Amino acid sequence: MSELGRMLCAYKNCKIALYGLGIETQKALAQLEAEFEIIGLLDGYQTGGELYGKPVISLSGALERGVKLILVVARPGSCKVIARKIGDLCRENKVDLLDVRGKNLCEQKKAVYHFGQTSGYTIEELCQTAGEAEVISVDLFDTLIMRRVLFSADVIELTQQRLYERNIQIEDFCNRRMASEKKLSKTCAPTLTEIYRDMLSNETDIAVSPNDLAELEWSIDLALCVPRKKLCEILGKLKESGKEIYIVSDTYYTKSQLELLLADCGISFYTDIFASCEYGTGKTQELFLQLKDRIDGRSCVHIGDDMTADVESAKRHGLIPFRIFCGLELFEEAGYLGMWNETESLSNRIRLGMFVANLFNNPFLFEAEEKKICVQHARDIGYLFLAPIISDFVFWLDRQTRNFSIGTVWFCARDGYLVKQLYDVLNGAAASDYFLTSRSAAIRAGIESEDDIRYVGEMKFSGTLREQLRERFGLCVSEADKRQNLLDYKDEILENARLYRKNYLTYIQKRKVLDGPIAFFDFVAKGTTQMYLSRFVKHPLKGFYFLQLEEENMKGRGLDILPFYTNEERDGSAIFDDYYILETMLTSPEPSVFGFDGEGEACYATETRSKTDIACFLKAGSGILDYFKEYLKICPAGLIQMDKKLDEAILSLIHKITISDPDFLNLKVEDPFFNRMTDITDLI
Repeated sequence: MSELGRMLCAYKNCKIALYGLGIETQKALAQLEAEFEIIGLLDGYQTGGELYGKPVISLSGALERGVKLILVVARPGSCKVIARKIGDLCRENKVDLLDVRGKNLCEQKKAVYHFGQTSGYTIEELCQTAGEAEVISVDLFDTLIMRRVLFSADVIELTQQRLYERNIQIEDFCNRRMASEKKLSKTCAPTLTEIYRDMLSNETDIAVSPNDLAELEWSIDLALCVPRKKLCEILGKLKESGKEIYIVSDTYYTKSQLELLLADCGISFYTDIFASCEYGTGKTQELFLQLKDRIDGRSCVHIGDDMTADVESAKRHGLIPFRIFCGLELFEEAGYLGMWNETESLSNRIRLGMFVANLFNNPFLFEAEEKKICVQHARDIGYLFLAPIISDFVFWLDRQTRNFSIGTVWFCARDGYLVKQLYDVLNGAAASDYFLTSRSAAIRAGIESEDDIRYVGEMKFSGTLREQLRERFGLCVSEADKRQNLLDYKDEILENARLYRKNYLTYIQKRKVLDGPIAFFDFVAKGTTQMYLSRFVKHPLKGFYFLQLEEENMKGRGLDILPFYTNEERDGSAIFDDYYILETMLTSPEPSVFGFDGEGEACYATETRSKTDIACFLKAGSGILDYFKEYLKICPAGLIQMDKKLDEAILSLIHKITISDPDFLNLKVEDPFFNRMTDITDLI
């Protein structure tokens, strides 16, 4: 009995279906059909006909015939896509789903935040093995570079969406594109143009050529790829030591296209490229023989992620295999960090692909201290954890201002500093105004009565009465002044307010305001700033907040506020616990505004944050901005979907994944209005 047969001996009296139509399926059939009942073949892109002497059947047909095992004959990356498609149905019908290596594809992985159970080749072992070999060969996709989508098939879905944008609709595009690739790959290693030529062979009135489609998919894929920096760094040093490095890739892209891709990724250390489509054969066939002819008997180590193509086939051809983890495998080793169920939409798979390409870029990440998954830089904290939810808020805000036909948008200091930058990416800088204000500045200018003073006083201040008068009302009193109640200073407060209001109006008159309401952004607030400003701003203020606090208590105060998070959503999530972290990282490098002078120029409070603190949150902000721009570049406008569940799952990782940036860990969350300081480590 074959090794595969021994692995499946528990299913000897069960009906089995094989998933996959490639050459490897034919080999698996040869090992199994004499002793096992193979009822047919399954495929995501074909549900009829016959192949290798077996019927190609649908999943529903297999279930009706009582299948007990579906054996997936595919590479690991493809297995994950198949598990996402049919895993739930298999679980519901008590059908086992295994790959040819015996892995249970229906197993629900538990999220972990370390690599305690993960072992693999180390950097030291790579340097030693590659140093001893005369030549180095390296796989390209998922090894040397990776895509910012979760699955390679997502590139095809993106191609379909770009065609929709051009008003070109090809029925069943993705399935037909994949089916043509599989069909041609049985006998050769096709180019992308050949795949599309086969796909369109029976079409007569499609307003796009195979060359056009191939060029479109190529351009999309090119924009998705990023280098795996640590491996590139190692190989670069090996090249400097005199090693020849060959890139050997199963690909439908030509050598000239791969040269462009590598240049785009900043990779220049290779000697030559072996692209399967240019030789008409792949790594599991005779591509390694082409490499061996070139290196003329010299010893060669081949580095790759795929067990079949990069390990088994390399070994069979006399090369020294060195397997490394692709990013998706590391994500899987971490139990997908609990986010596997959020992979249904292409928009989410782009988000998670960007996440994986950043966090799991290093194939040797499991070598970290105590094997913890670790984020070392503030820029990556912003990119990984904060950017998804902030991006969704900006998309929501953009839609709201359009829905309400609002022409003037005020992003209030200081929380609006970064949010305005993101909004302006969508609409241009002229579409919004960074409006200088603060709770203290609005109160100082807006209070008009004893009731106003009482309202402010009810918001507990962590300090003395004298400190509260100075911070909230801009009123300085001497220590000799023995008045003990806030209202004892009513006359001075109201007199001060008249001057603050006059100066504030001078500032506002310099702002360009279009007819109609003003969209008033505040991040997380009750509405105090908006309430007091609305008293001396001519145009109505329509508030758009990330989150509104104490909404019930603010009713009846004439406020028009629409929050991104409703009360119901907020109460069912952890966002209420995490908004302090978001606020801290969104803020401006300028100190808080407490008022204006007679010329309408801002008067700033004394800066209490260090230059290191400011540099830290600006780096995090740059990560958020980079993410936003990348996501917009990758994801077509028609696919952008808000998903607060995924956003919150990603944000929650800031509490679970180890953060080692000392500048971030030393940050303090400041709230001068309440005179409070909190260590950020107390929040994470």
